[in-house]
Order: sequence, then structure tokens, then C-alpha cells
Amino acid sequence: MTDLLAPLAAIVGAANLLTAPHDIAPFITDYRGRYHGAPLAVALPASRDEVAALVRFCAAHRIAIVPQGGNTSTCGAATPDGSGRQLLIAFRRLNRIRAVDAANQTITVEAGCTLAAVQAAAADAGLLFPLSLASEGSCQIGGNLSTNAGGLAVLRFGTMRELTLGLEVVLPDGQLLDALTALRKDTSGLDVKQLFIGAEGQLGLITAATLKLFPQPTAHATALLGVAGADEAIATLNALQAAFGDRLTSFEMMSEVCQQLLDKYQPGALPFTAPWALLVELSDSGDNTSLQERLLQWLAARGLGDGVLAQNDSERARLWQLREQMSELQKRDGPSIKHDIGVPTSAIPAFLDACGAALQAAFPGVRIVAFGHAGDGNLHYNISHTRPGNAELFADEDAVNAIVYEQVHRLRGTLAAEHGVGQLKGHWLQRYKDPAALAVMRAVKQALDPQHIMNPGKWL
Repeated sequence: MTDLLAPLAAIVGAANLLTAPHDIAPFITDYRGRYHGAPLAVALPASRDEVAALVRFCAAHRIAIVPQGGNTSTCGAATPDGSGRQLLIAFRRLNRIRAVDAANQTITVEAGCTLAAVQAAAADAGLLFPLSLASEGSCQIGGNLSTNAGGLAVLRFGTMRELTLGLEVVLPDGQLLDALTALRKDTSGLDVKQLFIGAEGQLGLITAATLKLFPQPTAHATALLGVAGADEAIATLNALQAAFGDRLTSFEMMSEVCQQLLDKYQPGALPFTAPWALLVELSDSGDNTSLQERLLQWLAARGLGDGVLAQNDSERARLWQLREQMSELQKRDGPSIKHDIGVPTSAIPAFLDACGAALQAAFPGVRIVAFGHAGDGNLHYNISHTRPGNAELFADEDAVNAIVYEQVHRLRGTLAAEHGVGQLKGHWLQRYKDPAALAVMRAVKQALDPQHIMNPGKWL
């Protein structure tokens, strides 16, 4: 297929079609190092027209396409296979902020913009783009859209589905879909942009998006609280919602095992340990003092045992660091079987009890590292020990997954709350997703991509 390289290079420029092993190396292994590929080449387009030209060429020659943003996928969604016949299209050069409309509170950005760049552009206009992820310095908006990313503030602002007003998409035949509207109300037919959010590049390539912005909060009240169990954690969440409404921006849970990891690698960083630690944040207009005083009064009336209220921005940052470094500390501690599950918030205690008991029965002494965005029901439920010596951890992966996903399914939850499905969870999706929903998805795929050239080998 080397005779195809010259026309591809003519589209993006020879310097932007990578084929040498050392040039393509950063693109062909996924974030976790689990999946590896060998593409025909890596193309770096700088405009939507170049993306469209690449897709038209690939459609004409039946070349499969794998789109990639910041390569932070944890499920192998952006990694090519080993055939050498797939074109990997990376969006890092498609990175312009096209427009900021402060009066309409919207921002239009290209797919290769990093999340941090979008946050900064919004802040320069005195506004807030609320999506916040640990990988925000490297993850890109196209990838955030393709996985329907959530993060730390879903409780108040929603996922990328709720944050997106319009999309620009190159369809599998190279046609440009211009749905880049900045409207908040439009009843002129189906909302076609939603087809591409969460589709992981299997229906088309997102090249730009118009996103919602919000007033920049001027006050924050942030506290780390200790509670005796998951039931008390969810009761605390409900009470905070009743007292503060949508001022409650984030509500995170960290198990005692998480706290032990923090204490192991950062001794003294934790002000206390408890069966569950809750990181709570309120945000509003006004000043910090007033909001912090209200939260302090509420906590005093509630009578919680352990708690620390941040007194200034540096203390707030230190509390958030405890939560945001959990994934990195767990990686440092060794491998784990990871789950990005979601259940109704009210079902979190039942899930933790039932799943923990089932895993303990199957693997006595199992170590479960559970933390996450409890305010929206999304937990990172990771298994880092199954047997003495732990040499068989990944040999036990299918058995562990079967237990976890069965409990999630029983509670009408999801096996992919915010990281997507990719290569990692496709077979589990076939088992647990509603058959009628899968049939609809396949019908849409067939209609838009009859040649099946868009990100093949993934869950569709």
C-alpha cells in the first residue's frame, strides 16, 4: 500500500504524513500501554478541508481510518490494529479557537484543542468551561466529545452531551456536516450532533464544536469530610443538595484503601483517615468567606466527626490534589483491573456491598481501590490484588469483570460511565447492552458508514 502514501502526503504536506518508526511511535500505543498498532501512516491535518480530503481518499480506496486526539484513551479506542492498512488521523494541528461569543456564552473550537486551552480561552473572556479532567493538559476536545467525557463537575454541569451546542463533522464519505450551531433551542428535527458524541469516531470525524460557557464562580467552599460508610456518604450528598442546590459542584468519594495509598506515597498529606473520605465543593458568585461560613455552619449542625475546610486557594488546591492524583498513585503502586462503572447514586451503597462480597468470596483477600464522582454515580472501581503474590492478576481479569459487570447490570447501571468502550469492553457491551439499542446503533453505523472504514475493530 506504499503507493498510497504520495497522494496522502499531497493532502497534508510531506512533513505531516508520518511513516518512520520513531515518528509514529507516540501514536501507536495506548495510554495504558495495553494496545499496540502498526498504521499505514499517521496524518496530521491542519484544517477541516484536509480532513475531508483524507476521508474522501480513504473511502475511494477502502482504507480504514483511526482518529486520535491526545492519545489519553484508557480503553484502546484510538489505537490502530497491527495490519499496517489503517490510516491514523491525529488532530493536534487542528487546534484553533475559532470564536468566543461572551454575550451568548459560547466558544467554538477545533477538535485538536486541548481541554486546558479551551478552559484558558474561556477564562480570558471572564467565563468558565466546566469540564475538568486529570488529563486536561493533553486530552483534546475531539476525544472528550467522542467518549462523552464527564469529570469532576458533572453533578452541576453535566457531561459533554450537555455542554455541546453544535458540531462540525466529516462523514465517512468525506461530506461535511455543518451542525455548528450556537442555539440553545432548536426544534427543527432530530438533534443529529448527538449521534457523534460518544461514538468514538465510528460514525464520522468531529472537526469542531460549539460549547456552552458559564459565569466564572468567584467563591468556593471546599471540604474534606470523613464518614463511617457509603450509606452515610450518600445521605450527606442528599443533605448537601437539599441545603445548597446547584451550588454543589462536586462530590467525590475515596475509600480507606485509597487513603492508605495516599499515606504510603505522601505521608502526612491526609489530615485524617476514615472508612470513606468525601471531597465536597460548593461554588457561587460573591466571596469565599460568606460561602465558606455557610458550609461551616451546615457541617457544625450536621455533626460530622472528621472534616477539614479549606481556608484559602492553596489549601483548596491541596485538597483537590489528594483526589486528582489517585490514578497516578495507583499506577505507581502496581497494575490493576480497572472499571469505570456507573450506577444510580442511590444504588452506590448496594453496589459496593454486593460487589465487594462477591469478589471476596471468589478471591479471598481481594484489594479493591474505589473512588470517583459519587455525585453522578460514576465510580472508578479497580481491583489491584486477587491472589497471594498477585502474579495471576490479569489471568483473573475475565472472572473479576464478570462479577463487577453483573452487579452493575443488576442495578441498571453502565459498564462505561465516562471512559468509553473502545477495544477493551466491546464484548461486554454485547452481553449487557439492550439488544434493541445495539440494533439501532448498528443500523446507524450501516447507514452512515456502509464500507465500515471508520475506526474498525471497536465496539460497533
